[in-house]
Amino acid sequence: MADKKKILIQLDGDPHPSVFDAVVAIDAGADVLLPFGGVRPEQVRDLVYGAIFTRGPKDLRRTAVFIGGRDVATGEAILEAAAGSLMGPLRVSIMLDANGANTTASAAVIAAGRHVTLNGCKALVLGATGPVGQRVVRLLAHEGAGVRVGSRDQARAAGICDRVADVVADAKLEPVAIASPDDLAAALAGVELVIAAGAAGATLLPADARTACPSLKVAIDLNAVPPVGIEGVDVMDHAAEHDGVTCYGAIGTGGTKMKIHKAAIAALFQANDKILDAEEVYAIGQAAESSSG
Repeated sequence: MADKKKILIQLDGDPHPSVFDAVVAIDAGADVLLPFGGVRPEQVRDLVYGAIFTRGPKDLRRTAVFIGGRDVATGEAILEAAAGSLMGPLRVSIMLDANGANTTASAAVIAAGRHVTLNGCKALVLGATGPVGQRVVRLLAHEGAGVRVGSRDQARAAGICDRVADVVADAKLEPVAIASPDDLAAALAGVELVIAAGAAGATLLPADARTACPSLKVAIDLNAVPPVGIEGVDVMDHAAEHDGVTCYGAIGTGGTKMKIHKAAIAALFQANDKILDAEEVYAIGQAAESSSG
């Protein structure tokens, strides 16, 4: 008997499920896509029950759930509700990538690791309290980097440090408030890696501050909306050298992000017990990076 079709259930907190995520899912091998928009956490249980009670345990690896939407906090709540609805062998694999946060952060950290040894690296994450920034901090901390967690607000930066320390043993984190050029210069002192993950349209690292940091080796900007987050880095840059620093722009990391996204979707159908959040998506990205040489 032929294998049952691979069904991906797309749970999106936005009123209209993401067309981008739908296209990637189909390109990654989903045979059937069932998109649901405007999903709230309290609605998730019945949707998951519909997935786990319609096929026998041996066939449930051919059903999976993808959680998207622009609001990452809503996506996290949907993930918690979905995972909590699974029972015993009646379970399906689930992936969270609301606002592309997990795949984008993974792509950025993988790109950085091509040029610096992350274990022991001194890194600064700008816009670190946003959804992508938080995940960049988590992944760098897992790799053993010493991470300065940058934000305009010291308390918010400290809060992210506390959250990451709860999930990453021996994380080396330092909250830094950056409200002036002097604050930025102090945060950059001795740093080898900067990843800017701030809100669209905000320049977080001016060119003069970047060129004044002699220790800087790699700069990665994840903002594609002008003005870019790191001045002087083009959105298309892919390992481009500017003033002796290896630079990536948002689109320059896009190829890696797309590779990770497709590989993670494909991984959902390999077993029925996967929960893919930041660390798991990153591990899939690392495997894809290694296989590509």
